[in-house]
Amino acid sequence: MDGDYIVGGVFSIHNYLYTVEHNFTTMPEPPRCTGSIDSRELRFSRAMVFAIEEINQSTELLPGIKLGYQIHDSCASVPLAMHVTFQLSNGLDPVFYANNNCSQSGMVMAIVGESGSTPSISMSRIIGSFNIPQVSHFSTCACLSDKQQYPSFFRTIPSDQFQSDALAKLIKHFGWTWIGAVRSDSDYGNNGMASFLDAAQKEGICVEYSESFHRTHTRSRIQRVADVIRRSTAVVVLAFVASGDMKILLKELSRKPSPARQWIGSEAWVTNPDMLSFSICAGAIGFGIQQSVIPGLREFLLDLSPPKVAASPLLTEFWEDVFKCRLGKGAAKGESVCNGTENIEMIQDLYTDTSQLRITNMVYKAVYAIAHAIHNVLCQDRNAKTQCDKFTRIESKQVLSQLKKVNFSKNGYDVSFDANGDPVARYELVNWHKSKSGSIQMVPVGHYDGSLPEGQEFLINRNLTWVDGDTQVPVSVCSNSCPPGTRKVLQKGKPICCYDCIPCPEGEISNDTDSPDCFPCPEELWPNAQRDACFPKLIEFLSFDEVLGIILAAFSVGGACLAIITAAIFFRHRASPIVRANNSELSFLLLFSLTLCFLCSLTFIGTPSDWSCMLRHTAFGITFVLCISCVLGKTIVVLLAFKATLPGSNVMKWFGPLQQRMTVVSFTFIQVLICAIWLGLSPPFPMKNLSIYKERIILECALGSAIGFWVVLGYIGLLAVFCFVLAVLARKLPDNFNEAKLITFSMLIFCAVWITFIPAYVSSPEKFTVAVEIFAILASSFGLIVCIFAPKCFIILFKPEKNTKKHLMNKN
Repeated sequence: MDGDYIVGGVFSIHNYLYTVEHNFTTMPEPPRCTGSIDSRELRFSRAMVFAIEEINQSTELLPGIKLGYQIHDSCASVPLAMHVTFQLSNGLDPVFYANNNCSQSGMVMAIVGESGSTPSISMSRIIGSFNIPQVSHFSTCACLSDKQQYPSFFRTIPSDQFQSDALAKLIKHFGWTWIGAVRSDSDYGNNGMASFLDAAQKEGICVEYSESFHRTHTRSRIQRVADVIRRSTAVVVLAFVASGDMKILLKELSRKPSPARQWIGSEAWVTNPDMLSFSICAGAIGFGIQQSVIPGLREFLLDLSPPKVAASPLLTEFWEDVFKCRLGKGAAKGESVCNGTENIEMIQDLYTDTSQLRITNMVYKAVYAIAHAIHNVLCQDRNAKTQCDKFTRIESKQVLSQLKKVNFSKNGYDVSFDANGDPVARYELVNWHKSKSGSIQMVPVGHYDGSLPEGQEFLINRNLTWVDGDTQVPVSVCSNSCPPGTRKVLQKGKPICCYDCIPCPEGEISNDTDSPDCFPCPEELWPNAQRDACFPKLIEFLSFDEVLGIILAAFSVGGACLAIITAAIFFRHRASPIVRANNSELSFLLLFSLTLCFLCSLTFIGTPSDWSCMLRHTAFGITFVLCISCVLGKTIVVLLAFKATLPGSNVMKWFGPLQQRMTVVSFTFIQVLICAIWLGLSPPFPMKNLSIYKERIILECALGSAIGFWVVLGYIGLLAVFCFVLAVLARKLPDNFNEAKLITFSMLIFCAVWITFIPAYVSSPEKFTVAVEIFAILASSFGLIVCIFAPKCFIILFKPEKNTKKHLMNKN
């Protein structure tokens, strides 16, 4: 259609370029398209016509100006797209002008198209040199945002860069980390897939395979791609494929049964109603352009009378394909002739389907964007009225300059371009639902808005249906997630999504799913059985609640009671010869010290504290020295008593009761002094022993100064050895009076116990160290009380006839 200013249009209305065989003897035929008509692309071209006619009738946009159009079919072929681009740039005149007076009648102000990215790239490289703006409705390749290479390119559909990011976020949202990928072997598919792979890598998504193909490839190549999809382990398949290519692939997959696959589609095919016939894609999800409403478009599309159809070879071809008849008298024999009763409203075809206008609206917006740019060049507002000068000859570069600035709304949809010629990225998330009748319907289930803050762009507002009609999200991972308590170890030679789950080593945990590392618990914590959390270690010490502690405490209290009972017996019979003859004062003091020895073992049981640690060692050392001092005093008394019976001996006056008391006090004071120095310089203290067991804490008393402990113990041993030597010397004195044998035996037991105590104490683990020390205290104490006092108590209680002075003097 002629007009004051011409707008070009290029659409892939046919599917194939007619192959011309050159014989080099005749002029080759001009390139032309063949194959079936793409009804949706025909609708796109008709929507452009509708928009231009609507603009021409407008009183606000370009009033008084008539826009014309030249629409060409490129049949998605780069050579033909370049051919028609030259025609649009230079006009349709067949004459070549050698001077500068070129015809302006055919030059276009701007071009709408192409539908595919690859033809658009070729077109933009040509018309960019002439500053002719190109506004594409369906070319999504991110490469076209490069203004250095494509300075005059604009588009009303978002770039694949936004779609790639959105698809990666969508896949990550559903937990899919192991996917397959197929793409068109074209600029659209290759660039789109490259952008997606970058985005997927950032999201931690692994691609098992990435295959490319084109509808012009041999069937064996298409079969190979289909076989890769069938054999793969990835359940999810991302298809960044042009609609025509996808149709070829799905036909090949339908030939032979293949495992169910969850398809993720790019907008090129996932919103194409013509693809809904492939049931193997039921449950597919993908991003598409938002649905829109264009008032009056359906009526315009259906307004096809036979005269209008006959005036256009393209519409004629479409009419004959749809109704299977021939217009006019050109019908061959056997073909039916259209009789004029055909009704376009009665057919089910993509041309008449305006229920989900998506890309059609992109064409509509592209025409209006160009019209606004021309309006801004030609028209001015004067006296609240818009005036346009249609006689002004404008250049396409002026339209290009104004196109960068357009910002308007049409039918509720905003139209503007950023510095790269791209619009704001807004997508609709669509899901292919399978109805009860078996047909597949395209259902909007969410949206994506690139203008929103990060993390808020993506929203799903309806339940989705998955592959095979399942309501559960399919699982597509190379390796299942590693639960807490394990860590990921990558499998050699495989992507990072393929790994083994190794349990955390002893003492380490991981509390996150898919943790790459385990980390150790703090020093006083230990992992639970699942190794996914740290808990306080079990604290162990010899307590009154456990069997060993109860037994030792019972023996301790029992020993003290035995000493008290013995003292009571001796006190009751204090006037008897056997009590008086065995130095009753030292005996009572010895029984008192033995009672303390038994009771001091109780300080070793229970939770160690500062006071208990200091008390247990010092009380043990002092009471035992007091005990040994008493035994030593008794031994000396025995020896001196027999020395005093010799004629002229007067030794007893030098070791009377006062001297005996001073001896006991002196020996005990030395131990008290040693303990005081020990406590003053480096006293025992409670300590958490973390080195013996990794999973337990042993609460024990550290010695503070080991020298102090061994000096205390050594002093006790020195007195015991001295006492033992004296007792041995007195062992052959008269038996009835002499208790030196009993002291010798008790000291022998005492020394044996403490000699064996040393290696046992050093080698015993954890709380058994304390038990060994208590055992040594109790054993030596019981040895003393049994060996020294048991025979006397037996005589007092059961053999009173022997408790006489004559018997003791051995005169019976």
